[in-house]
Amino acid sequence: MQDQYRTVAREGVHEIEINKSRFRCALAPAATEEEAQEFVRRIRREHPTASHNCFAYVIGADGGVQKASDDGEPGGTAGVPMLQMLLRREVRFVVAVVTRYYGGVKLGAGGLIRAYGGAVGEALDALGTLTRQRFRLATVTVDHQRAGKLENDLRATGREVRDVRYAAEVTLEVGLPEADVDAFRAWIADTTAGTARLELGGEAYGTV
Repeated sequence: MQDQYRTVAREGVHEIEINKSRFRCALAPAATEEEAQEFVRRIRREHPTASHNCFAYVIGADGGVQKASDDGEPGGTAGVPMLQMLLRREVRFVVAVVTRYYGGVKLGAGGLIRAYGGAVGEALDALGTLTRQRFRLATVTVDHQRAGKLENDLRATGREVRDVRYAAEVTLEVGLPEADVDAFRAWIADTTAGTARLELGGEAYGTV
């Protein structure tokens, strides 16, 4: 399992024009292949009169799922260069759709490859990327009297507090780098005078 991966910071659109053809690149984070496919369908619904709606996506922190489509452009001139740009930039859990409105000037195979790949690269630059780090989930249960100070201390020390639940006791869910688990266990015991309970859960990714 990858310790971290990079993904697009937010959903957005960036458009370029080459020889009177408009290339509109829509980018979005996608947690699953189904999310990526739904984004592609949505963009196609929004641009039914476009010449082409080509797409590429990479799902999985290790890039295990990769798909691309030329959507009627000459084979290998659209989806593949889009996918290659995503891989070159090492972004994951991301989907790109480049909508082309033909301007009447043929670009040739080389021109199309540069245009589609370039549209994705420029969109990544415009929207930005962020890095997500693998965390171990830890649940800390503590009494109400100590909960407020503990939450403040957790945030002040840069811990990722993912959730806080109030019931008879207060439960805080924290994301920890695997290497910090033992030190965190000792810190919790010291900070709460041994009154808190710590349970380790599964793994997830969080923003660095």
